[in-house]
Amino acid sequence: MAYAEKRTARGGKAYYRACFQRPDRKAQGYVVDADGKAVRYPTKTTAKKAAEKAEAEAFEEAKKGRYVPPEQEVAAGLVTFAEFVEGWLKQQDLAPSTMQNYRRSLAHLLPKFGQLAVRNIAKELVAEWEREQKAQHALSSVRTYRSLLHLILADAVDDGLAEKNIAERRRGRGRRHGRSRNRSPEKTITSMLGALLIAERASLLSGRDDEFVATILKAYTGMRWGELVGLERQFARPDSRAFTVEWQLYELDSGELLRCPPKDDSYRTIDSPDWLSLLVGGHMARNSPQACACHGNRYVFTGRGAGGQRQPGPTLRQVAEAAGVSTGTVSNVLNRPDRVAERTRVAVEKVIAELGFVRQAGPAREAAHWRRSGHATWIFTPAATGWYPKKAPQDAHPVPVTAGPWPGVPVRGRGGGGGGGGGWVFPPQQPPPPQPLPKQRTTRGER
Repeated sequence: MAYAEKRTARGGKAYYRACFQRPDRKAQGYVVDADGKAVRYPTKTTAKKAAEKAEAEAFEEAKKGRYVPPEQEVAAGLVTFAEFVEGWLKQQDLAPSTMQNYRRSLAHLLPKFGQLAVRNIAKELVAEWEREQKAQHALSSVRTYRSLLHLILADAVDDGLAEKNIAERRRGRGRRHGRSRNRSPEKTITSMLGALLIAERASLLSGRDDEFVATILKAYTGMRWGELVGLERQFARPDSRAFTVEWQLYELDSGELLRCPPKDDSYRTIDSPDWLSLLVGGHMARNSPQACACHGNRYVFTGRGAGGQRQPGPTLRQVAEAAGVSTGTVSNVLNRPDRVAERTRVAVEKVIAELGFVRQAGPAREAAHWRRSGHATWIFTPAATGWYPKKAPQDAHPVPVTAGPWPGVPVRGRGGGGGGGGGWVFPPQQPPPPQPLPKQRTTRGER
């Protein structure tokens, strides 16, 4: 039953507390403030009215199964987003690739919401954060970040840390347009001749046949990158004119390659034309690689060299990002420290020690498998565009090629650009514009 309880402060001044019966009947309830302290009312009447209102609301919530004891409600209000996420991640039992993607997305959520209580995150703040992200990142990436925020806050609501999921979108809200305002550029799809030219350039850049055969195989079968890298020799059956997709190799940020099922369990057998089966079969007959040390399997395609798997741990890029410098600077600190300023060198060495960075044994070219970033930077992108992408400390620059046999042999090494007689980026000569047909003279009989 609700009532007002008279109390006396230290100075001798009287005040009243609003007391009521809690639905769980475990203890007497009090009307408290945001800090969990009992509210002090100046009169008995105001205290009793507040107690009656609080008691009615508590029993109404209990009927709906949503009653939360005051002490739990106060504790829930003090849990920050970062604290909840830390425990939330420990409860997830997902594939390492999914956990890696979650942590990538959290890097965009924690700076904005990490120190805020979950209960205090407002819609306006989420909208402001989304506008900031759209100005810096691709729209598809921002959707991924917000999707994770929605998932986390939904679990927070289930745990009683928030009343509703403020990241949830209501359907049918907002402006509508016939065409998307943020339409991405149209994807460029080459012809089979274009695929052949890219494959030939990739082979010239790498100096071997693996890249040529792999590019042709990907163009005609549509295999994903992980499926192509993880194609084991036992599932490439040129004699039966088919390739079976059973596994893929997924590369983590640590450099570890996981052997896992294909995406969305898309196991399948891909029919192959005779010439493609002969191409891959001939490649397998010419190359008999040893089983890789990381998985113990023999694969159709191998990385450049015959070395083992990259040792797990922080990468050179991660060291550079943590130190706020380029990868070229980190490389100079490791190999040519005399070229780096003393202050920068000390800062980079400190980050290396904190992260526990370990240099990979053996030449960097030796690897049992392709690396997505390395293959894209030094093989596929230059083959498709004719440009080496920006890679610190160098800016983007054309691939220099000799003016010798078509389509030109890439010139390698430092200062190799000076020895090239041409480049793949030079546009082909445009055909002359069509000329109007000459007027024909006719006779009266032909009119």
